[in-house]
Amino acid sequence: MKNVGEARETPTGPQEELATGERSTRNRVARSILDHGPSTVAELAGRLGLTQAAVRRHLDALAADDIVQAREQRVYGARTRGRPAKVFALTACGRDAFDQSYDQLAADALRWIAEREGGDEAVAAFARARIAAQAATYRAAVEGVEPERRAEALARALTVDGYAATARSAPLPQQGEQLCQHHCPVAHVAEQFPQLCEAETEFFAELLGTHVQRLATIAHGDGVCTTFIPKISKTDTTDKSDQSHHASTAGRNPA
Repeated sequence: MKNVGEARETPTGPQEELATGERSTRNRVARSILDHGPSTVAELAGRLGLTQAAVRRHLDALAADDIVQAREQRVYGARTRGRPAKVFALTACGRDAFDQSYDQLAADALRWIAEREGGDEAVAAFARARIAAQAATYRAAVEGVEPERRAEALARALTVDGYAATARSAPLPQQGEQLCQHHCPVAHVAEQFPQLCEAETEFFAELLGTHVQRLATIAHGDGVCTTFIPKISKTDTTDKSDQSHHASTAGRNPA
């Protein structure tokens, strides 16, 4: 990742040493938001071992460089009393500072496929084929895992592939879990071709053996891709071969 908080002028001597430390810490703040999704000042301070005042100072600098932006915390499920906490999320520019270097090439290739090979259906076929080519790794990660641990196992496998994924309880834990992907290497391409998100959602449903619902996507402008996974019973005998039909994007356009 480039130095997202790079100084405006080149410092020298002790000032250079101070500025280098500032850039390093600023990068850590941005990286923490990438890995964990939109975060409050208190959450960042706790994760990074900094004071909240220091975190605010770095966030102000990152915001001035259009790396992060403040927004109201998105709440899924029943709201609690009080004003939602302010969270800080990466901007499109901030995500570009990481590893999205072949977006234009990929978008151009998919546009060519759409124009020459059959429109949206051709792109959807490519998206499903792309997921199928990666399926073995994810199946191996989930295979043999207890149903209630599958989302966690999938999150670890996705993290290895650069999605910075986590699994956590839904607002009502008895209902299920949320699979959160805090980074998406193909987010900019998925903005133009939602078939990539749709194929991924279908695959999650088939892999986990239950219907899933996509609540939010980075490609749509959300801070994190969030997929709701209903609680899976150990005695669930649903035929996994039919699960792709249960993938849902209700309430959210995947792109």
